[in-house]
Amino acid sequence: MTFVDYYELLEISPRATPETIERIFRYFAKRYHPDNRETGDERRFSDLVEAHNTLKDPATRAQYDIHYREYLGHQHETAQEASDPRVVEKDTIVQDRVLSLLCMKRRQDVNNPGIGDEELERLSGCPREHLEFHLWYLKAKGFIGRTENGTFAITVQGIDRAYSERQESRPVATRLLENTAS
Repeated sequence: MTFVDYYELLEISPRATPETIERIFRYFAKRYHPDNRETGDERRFSDLVEAHNTLKDPATRAQYDIHYREYLGHQHETAQEASDPRVVEKDTIVQDRVLSLLCMKRRQDVNNPGIGDEELERLSGCPREHLEFHLWYLKAKGFIGRTENGTFAITVQGIDRAYSERQESRPVATRLLENTAS
């Protein structure tokens, strides 16, 4: 179940007084009440009533505030992770590893190129909850797909991507020597 930020919904501070909560609720309730022909919104009104009922009672508000602080902590962690440039580097490493594993498997047995979810998790060293993102991304890009038996296999586009990543990561001296030989 998704956490709903009642303070955001009511557009108030978490430090708002009961009087402020009541005043703001009445304003929005009048605005979004389903009987209001111009601005009525039954779903929004229902959400506002739920927020009001939770925040107006000191006991339920205190209970809600415990979950609210946890929610803010997760939001802060997400913001920190989003601003960390190493996250993208780590993602790229995992995706390259998955493509390399699937490429190797395809080369070993063209007719049976798939690797199962658990084996891919073990071989990549990436926990399932993190691997799901990478598998979704690689699949959406067309680099991997599911085989008939449900395993993951690399596509032609995935092989091209895997090989191009290897080309870019080769030492410059090796590439220079290859260019002089031509």
